[in-house]
Amino acid sequence: MSKNIRLEVSKAAQFLAAGAVEALEPRVKAAQKALEESTCAGNDFLGWMHLASSITPEHLADLKETAKVLRENCDTIVVAGIGGSYLGARAVIEALGNSFEWLANDGKNPIMLFAGNNIGEDYLYELTTYLKGRKFGVINISKSGTTTETALAFRLLRKQCEEQRGIEMARKVIVAVTDAKKGAARVTADKEGYKSFIIPDNVGGRFSVLTPVGLLPIACAGFDIEALVKGAADMEKLTAPEVPFAENPAEQYAAVRNALYANGKKTEILVNFQPKLHYMNEWWKQLYGESEGKDGKGIFPAAVDFTTDLHSMGQWIQEGERTIFETVVSVETPEHTVLFPHDDENLDGLNFLEGKRVDEVNKMAELGTQLAHVDGGVPNMRLVVERLDEYHLGQMIYFFERACGISGLLLEVNPFNQPGVEAYKKNMFALLGKPGYEKETEAIKARL
Repeated sequence: MSKNIRLEVSKAAQFLAAGAVEALEPRVKAAQKALEESTCAGNDFLGWMHLASSITPEHLADLKETAKVLRENCDTIVVAGIGGSYLGARAVIEALGNSFEWLANDGKNPIMLFAGNNIGEDYLYELTTYLKGRKFGVINISKSGTTTETALAFRLLRKQCEEQRGIEMARKVIVAVTDAKKGAARVTADKEGYKSFIIPDNVGGRFSVLTPVGLLPIACAGFDIEALVKGAADMEKLTAPEVPFAENPAEQYAAVRNALYANGKKTEILVNFQPKLHYMNEWWKQLYGESEGKDGKGIFPAAVDFTTDLHSMGQWIQEGERTIFETVVSVETPEHTVLFPHDDENLDGLNFLEGKRVDEVNKMAELGTQLAHVDGGVPNMRLVVERLDEYHLGQMIYFFERACGISGLLLEVNPFNQPGVEAYKKNMFALLGKPGYEKETEAIKARL
């Protein structure tokens, strides 16, 4: 039986006054009640809360059948989306997949690529060049269909797919994940007859991993979406309001990080000791940055990959400004075994590790780092995950989502909007001379 993920907070709480975390319990429970009763700010975007437990077998079957069509007809699948429309799917796919899949692909699974998350001309040129001669399909993920980065990439990919594979096959291997009724992507999907899935109106992008936004690409990559959803549904129960404060990991995480923030710890660093979790860090950064960074406040979310970044950022974390705390994601059991080999010359002096698992060395690096950083004045929380599989990643996703909702309400911000994201778009459209932005264009040119 799989063990649930667990949160250890003692090496963070020791930096706080006695009872500081417990004192937040009434506010945490009030935040939970506001989420459950939809009385909080942003209450029209709470569809993620009970999503996992409400997904039907029929819906999962539809997603899997669509994934089967793409897998049977494509050797490469490009996921076009930005922010929450791709980070969750990429986080899961990278965590579960072979790190060298794109080099050692054996044909059992399609190569999964990502586009529409930048405006890099060289990136798009190299992507479209690589796709020449490939039997590729596209999953276009966009609620509006007009987000610049994704719309640009989809235009290029759709044209290339139609030219390479023919109109009829293109209609078979292009799938839209978009709004139910409106928007450019919906109009295109209906006109062309693309298979489509709906992004629920009440689920924001950064909370959308367990909608078709995440589930379809994950299924296309060959992973078990039922197990992912089951893990999230189980964590939904473990973080419910009726679970006692001391036993509720989401409540504890939200409380400790806010207590540290009130104590001058303004930056949280999410740490992993498994390279496969790099994109989980990236998803987490968006989830917390976009949810909490507003109204002139918010914990700044940063992330590092250890032990790699111990040789770069490690110095700053150990001895820099003491305004940081760390949350370490610790994976108990890797999927493979590699033993440290013997070397007759022993020039590197490492024969004392002979016969040990590489993971044992990694674990001691993790423990040694935690002790050093705590001694250096850095509070540490630890999220322990039994293994990197679909079930535990589902648990982790829901844990962070639930805690994010609670934490944002403790900060007294709306965790579910992102008004600041629009500022750069307005300036960009004005600079590009987009129709309808004439006044803005005139004003911005005057500034330049």
